[in-house]
Amino acid sequence: MNISDIKNIFSNFNKKNVIIIGDSMLDAYMWGKIEKMSPEAPVPVVEISKHEIRLGGAANVAKNIKSLGANVRLCSMIGNDINGKKLKELLRKEGIDTTTILSSNNRKTTVKTRIIAKEKHQLRVDEEDTFYITEEQVFLNMVLDIISSKIDIILLQDYNKGILTKKIITEVIRFAKHKGISVIVDPKKENFLEYKGCDIFKPNLKELEEGIQKKVNVDNMANIQESTCYLRQKLEAKSILLTLSSKGLCINSEKGFFYSPTHGGDVVDVSGAGDTVISIASLLYSFNVNYKDISIISSIAGGLVCQTVGVATINKEKLLNEIIKVYTKNNI
Repeated sequence: MNISDIKNIFSNFNKKNVIIIGDSMLDAYMWGKIEKMSPEAPVPVVEISKHEIRLGGAANVAKNIKSLGANVRLCSMIGNDINGKKLKELLRKEGIDTTTILSSNNRKTTVKTRIIAKEKHQLRVDEEDTFYITEEQVFLNMVLDIISSKIDIILLQDYNKGILTKKIITEVIRFAKHKGISVIVDPKKENFLEYKGCDIFKPNLKELEEGIQKKVNVDNMANIQESTCYLRQKLEAKSILLTLSSKGLCINSEKGFFYSPTHGGDVVDVSGAGDTVISIASLLYSFNVNYKDISIISSIAGGLVCQTVGVATINKEKLLNEIIKVYTKNNI
């Protein structure tokens, strides 16, 4: 694929309709400095100077898809609480419709708070409920109704917070196959092998090892290829997109195995890189881009957001410029 093709695809992202189904959350940050130890316990005292709240989980993927220019619907369930209101407010600021985000009195909105000092994470505090949603059928009916409209891609974003039950997973994939819609999956440990028949399955290395219950040597490409091939066959998936943190990513598909190292500058923070990778990979896949180019461009996108502290969102123009630079420099 040449640069002209890439530019043309990027300019047509706005023609794609994407539905994201999964766990939405807030990513909160506290920045500060450490100058003393606590007299009450052997722990440092962080003097907070700055607070920030960002979209996380499926909501961050929705923000990434939106920033790339596609049309997005987010189906999720949050708590009927102050943090749920904040999450919806942030989504509306991004121009993302919140009518398909249900609020429940039975659970709290997930918030992950990271405390950062001395340029690194010192602590993370999680507020969440992880039991399966009790409003399963209501949620499923809503999702299937939306899929019945003109949808090009379905993203299942599973963070093990209870939205994606076994029934919802199997029914969505079954209905999507009937409608001829591509299903892209970002899994976690629970339900790892429930996503049979998906188009792209995107674990990270830790999730892969837990899912197949085998240690995988990140420095041995033959071992990675063998492990992802085993998983692809077990899931009856068209492809496995494995993210390898600072080492890049690879795709094991029906049409071959492709590895792409990380491009760009120094890796500062890998938080949210997977969200960016699955967003761009999904859109490229919907245009029938070959797996080799999907792996290269997705790796470039992941590398860009890794240069920012915290969960970041990809900038479409910056990404396109970086792709052009990498493709030109490497004669791709």
